[in-house]
Amino acid sequence: MRTLPIYTYGFEVLRRKTKKITKVDDKLIEVVGSMFNTMHKATGIGLAAPQVGLDFALTVIDLSKAEGGKRLKYEPITLLNPVIKDYHGTIFLEEGCLSIPFVRAEVERPETVYVEYQDLDLNKNYVELKGLLARVAQHEIDHLNGILFIDHLTKDEKKKLKPDLDDIRKGEIETDYLLAEIPKKDKNSHRKK
Repeated sequence: MRTLPIYTYGFEVLRRKTKKITKVDDKLIEVVGSMFNTMHKATGIGLAAPQVGLDFALTVIDLSKAEGGKRLKYEPITLLNPVIKDYHGTIFLEEGCLSIPFVRAEVERPETVYVEYQDLDLNKNYVELKGLLARVAQHEIDHLNGILFIDHLTKDEKKKLKPDLDDIRKGEIETDYLLAEIPKKDKNSHRKK
């Protein structure tokens, strides 16, 4: 499987609502495998299609090594066209994102969510998700709707992150995973602002 470049804060693809998947073919199966490979190489636990420059409603999640590298009981999952149908409870936890490297913040989210999605056979599923799996699913489903975790922060919290976000937008960061290149004209236009 290929390793795909991850698109970072400032790329328009991260702000667009994705298109529904209506067919599963070999190309989509290959994309899913490449997304898992990319996520694992970047030591992530979730990855949505917009983060690799694609505009369709697909996310992959693997919490099997979420806590300090120890094996957890979670199986990797692929969600096509996921929608949160209901939720309850609320909890604050720190979040980060492969598309916003080195930035972390406390985010309030529902503690339990009920998600409808399709699997790779396009069968509909309805699941109750709790704890970390619920949080990651919400984070990734947000990506499919053009929402980033920083959008859940207050204006003051976002203001504190502005220098880091500006560096990411300009491509003035280095990660140990592959990033999409910012076109030269975009780099220059960001610097003029």
